[in-house]
Amino acid sequence: MSDVSKILIMMRKAPYGTIYAFEGLESVLIMGAYEQDITMIFADDGVYSIKKGMDTSAVGIKDFSPTFRVLEMYDIEKLYVDRESMEARGLTADDLIVEAEVVDTETITKLMEEQDAVLPF
Repeated sequence: MSDVSKILIMMRKAPYGTIYAFEGLESVLIMGAYEQDITMIFADDGVYSIKKGMDTSAVGIKDFSPTFRVLEMYDIEKLYVDRESMEARGLTADDLIVEAEVVDTETITKLMEEQDAVLPF
């Protein structure tokens, strides 16, 4: 049995106003340091986690979305964005701070089924 687990991180919460998105990012970086097989999906308001140019001055929190750029350094390269969530929020792939594959609900379901664990944030 392999020591590598297939883990999917589902980012569904808005990046500011709760701690979910920040905790999700920290968890991903920790798991990446231990060379786990990580897949990330951004859906619902989680798509804002990787939106370029977030203005967080009104909430008094530093914009942590640029941190998603370091995922590649941890060999976390399987990034996906739910097409429906993105379109509902008026976003396109050009609005994202990282390269992520835009996928449909059927693809997301298949990705989830392939994992050893799914962690929602």
